[in-house]
Amino acid sequence: MWQGKGAQTGTTLITVLVMLLLILMLGLAAAQIALQSEKAARNDRDRHIAFQAAEAALLDAEITIEHSPDAANSRRHIFARQSELDFPLPDQEECASAANYVYPGLCDTVPYGRFTGNQFVTGVAALPVVAPRYAIELILDQKVSLLTGKPAYFYRITAIGYGARVSTQVVLQSVYRKQLAAALSGEQSSIATGRLSWREMINGPELNNAGN
Repeated sequence: MWQGKGAQTGTTLITVLVMLLLILMLGLAAAQIALQSEKAARNDRDRHIAFQAAEAALLDAEITIEHSPDAANSRRHIFARQSELDFPLPDQEECASAANYVYPGLCDTVPYGRFTGNQFVTGVAALPVVAPRYAIELILDQKVSLLTGKPAYFYRITAIGYGARVSTQVVLQSVYRKQLAAALSGEQSSIATGRLSWREMINGPELNNAGN
């Protein structure tokens, strides 16, 4: 009789221990899922910060291009119409690609606000750890060149933005055409100006890290 009670007590204890172990495993799994969800949300937010920083750099570059006066005494005169000044020549392969401007560091990039004077707050709360940078590549605009009889250009802008961590990076690229000169106003309706296209360079961070 006493042996039967002992056997029942031992079986009950094992059952309770197994149940406690299962509850513990479920609790650990739930905690891990919660931590992973928090990490994913944090990474997503950080990437969004980097994306917005890169977009801000694109806009800053476009403002610089569009509102640069043609006067040669301006620091922004390099963006005057028909100007090739300070841009790499086509045979300068190490600098001629916009990717080379931003990634391997073979050519200098431009920090946000370099020509516009705009300020970019960094390192505070949920803001980028460093300011975004961009590079501008000169591309021959054959359509406008044919209309004017002179070389004309549009611009490919490559911008890199950072998140709250410098390891979080987003690279955006846009193609931009300046507003046409007043003399071409009659033709302007058939020619798109401003931002013509944009894309995110998905492998941008990998290329940037490979170049550093």
